[in-house]
Amino acid sequence: MQGERNWSYKNFQIREGLKPGSNHFQYFFVVSEGGEKKCNYCVWIEDEALSRFAPSREFDEIVSSGREDWSEWVRAKIDREDFRNRVLKFGKTGQKEIALTEMAKKLEFT
Repeated sequence: MQGERNWSYKNFQIREGLKPGSNHFQYFFVVSEGGEKKCNYCVWIEDEALSRFAPSREFDEIVSSGREDWSEWVRAKIDREDFRNRVLKFGKTGQKEIALTEMAKKLEFT
């Protein structure tokens, strides 16, 4: 993952970063426990919504502005023991959380 960062929460290891080479904003959190992957969380921002996070629409600036909120979302999922693969999708009209399998495009994890 591009700009990868690693951190721990409770007994879990979290690896986060931008999907490399993507034309769309896809920021992943891979949650593992004891070296075994538990789930993937993704923040997906539609192109029309990028300027809500950074007027420049630059991915690095968007990460800087949203990382802490998204990390809090991941910690809350772990606290609730919700280890389903989920996407927090931001669009023109707001945000919604959906199952990764509901995404129109197939996402690949690294």
